[in-house]
Amino acid sequence: MTNKTFAASVFSLILFLLTHPANSADGPPPAKVKVAPVVREEVAQTRTVIGVLYYDRISHISTELAGLVESVEVKQGDKVKKGDPLVLLNTEILDTEIVFQKSKLKQIELRIANVKKNYSRLERLYEQSGVSERDRDDALFSFENAQIEKQATEATLQKLNIQKKRSIISAPFNGIILTKDVDSGSWVQPGRQLVSIGSSEDLFIRAPIAESILKYFERGQQLPVTINAFGKELVGTVEDIDPVADMKTKNIYLKISIEPLDLVAQNMSATVSVPVSQRQELSIISRASVIKFQGKDFVYTVKEGKAAILPVNIVAYLGDRVGVDNPYIVPGMLLVVEGNERLRPDQPVMVGE
Repeated sequence: MTNKTFAASVFSLILFLLTHPANSADGPPPAKVKVAPVVREEVAQTRTVIGVLYYDRISHISTELAGLVESVEVKQGDKVKKGDPLVLLNTEILDTEIVFQKSKLKQIELRIANVKKNYSRLERLYEQSGVSERDRDDALFSFENAQIEKQATEATLQKLNIQKKRSIISAPFNGIILTKDVDSGSWVQPGRQLVSIGSSEDLFIRAPIAESILKYFERGQQLPVTINAFGKELVGTVEDIDPVADMKTKNIYLKISIEPLDLVAQNMSATVSVPVSQRQELSIISRASVIKFQGKDFVYTVKEGKAAILPVNIVAYLGDRVGVDNPYIVPGMLLVVEGNERLRPDQPVMVGE
C-alpha cells in the first residue's frame, strides 16, 4: 500500500470516527463477537481473472441408420448416464425382416437335415457300387451348399439384429444434453446429428493469464475458484494450457478442471485466483474478518475490551482466507470474524467461544 493510499485510508477512518462516535456509557451492552488468530504462511501474491466454463469432452451423436424417429427420450438440459436411451428409431420394417430371416433359417436347417441324410445314404451305396460317383457328388454338393446358405442367412440375421440394437441411440458417457436437434416423426439419414452431450466428468474453466506469469504455474497446481452465478467456492486443478495464445493480447489460457456441478451451463463465468509472484511470507487472515468501508478493506481487532479498526492491504486470495502484507498485522493477533458487520470503533465487545 502506497503512502498516498494509506493516508487516504486514514483520512476516511478519521471521518468515520467523527461521524460514528463510540457508544456512551449508558449505551447498549457490549457486542458479542468471535475472533480468530492471524497466522504466517509462505504464499504467492494473487490476482483474480474471469474465465468461462466449458465441457472438454462433447459428443455430437448421430445415427448409422436411415429411418423414422420413433421418439426422443431427452430434452435440452437433461442429465443422462452412460447407456441411457436418447433417441429411438422405428423398427417395424426391421422387425418384419428379422422374423422372415428366422423362418428362412429354420427352412434351411430342415433342408440340411434332409440332404445330409440323403448324402449319407448315397455314400454307403457308393461304397457298395450301388450308385454312381456323380450321384454321390451331387448329394455332397447339395449338402455343402445348404450349409453355406445357412451361414449366409445367419450373417444376414446377425446384421439385422445389430441394426435393431443401433436403432436405440444411447448416451456414450455420463453427461448433460447440450442440444436436441431432432424430434419424433423426423426422417434421418446416416450421419445426421441427433443430440449433443457434454461429459459432466470433464468440466473445465478456460481462464486467461498474461504470458509473463506463466512461470508461476505447473500441472496439478490447485487454484481457488468461484462460480459467479451461485457464489460457490471450490478448488480447481491446472491440467494444461491451450496450445495457441491470443494473437492480439498474447494471453495464455489455462485449462482448469473442476468437480461436476448439479446446475451449470457452458460459457458461465468463473472467477479464478491466480499467482502473480514468487512465494513469500504473508499474514494470513480469515476472509470473514474483512469488512468494506468506502471501497477500502478493514479488519477489527480487540484492544482493552473495545473494537479497534485497522486498514489491510490484500495481496493474495486463498479461498476462505486472504493474505495481507501490512506490518502491523502480526501472527497471533486476534481479529473479529463474527459480529463485525455492525461494529463501530471503540465499541465495547465481549469475545465469545
